[in-house]
Amino acid sequence: MAQKNIQAVDTIRIGVADKSPLIQAALKQILSEDERFTLVHVSSSCEGFLENLAKESIDVAVIGWIFSSCDGRLILDRVNAQANPPRIVVYTGLDSNTLPAQVMARGGAAFVSKSEQPSFLLDTIVDVAEGRMVFPFIDVRTLYENPLVTLTRRELEVLSSLATGRTNKQIARDMDVSLNTVKFHVRNLFQKLGVNSRAQAITMYLKS
Repeated sequence: MAQKNIQAVDTIRIGVADKSPLIQAALKQILSEDERFTLVHVSSSCEGFLENLAKESIDVAVIGWIFSSCDGRLILDRVNAQANPPRIVVYTGLDSNTLPAQVMARGGAAFVSKSEQPSFLLDTIVDVAEGRMVFPFIDVRTLYENPLVTLTRRELEVLSSLATGRTNKQIARDMDVSLNTVKFHVRNLFQKLGVNSRAQAITMYLKS
C-alpha cells in the first residue's frame, strides 16, 4: 500500500471522527495547542468523515470506533481501499482484547485507549506520521484465525457496506462500479466465508 512521505518541516494534517461532541472539543483543543499539527476537519459520523476526506486530504486520521450508523471497520475498509490513504489512529474507550488486532488486520496504523494521557495520543500521531505503528501487545496468531482475512480489500469494503444495510445498487453507486461487479464480489465473499445469505455474512462480520 502506497503511503505518503511527510516532510519534517510540515505540520501534520489531521482529520478527526468521533460521535461524542465532548471528545471532538477535547481533540480540537489539544491539537490546536500543538504546533506540530493542523486540524483540517472534524466529523461526527463515518459518512461525514468520508465526505470530508474526499474534499480535503490529510496525513493522519484519529477516529473513534462506534458511530450511530457504522463502526470504525467501515472507515478503515473504505479509506484503505484508496490509492494513497491517510494513516489511521483508532482512539476509543471500548474495552476489547480483540479490537487492536481487528484494527491492525484492517490496515490501521495505531490503537490508543482513551484512558491514556493526551500526550500519548499526540506522540502516537507523530510516530504514525513518520511511518511507525503503535499497538498494545497483540498475539498475531489471532489475526489468521479470522475468516475475514481471506477476503480481498474490495470484498471487505462490500461486506462492510452490506453490514450498514446498503443495497447492491447503492454499493455500486458508492464504489463507482457496475452492479454486476458488486454481485461478483458478493458471490466471492459468500464462497470464501462459507455462507449462503447476506444475513449469515453480516453476522460473521459483526462477530469477527
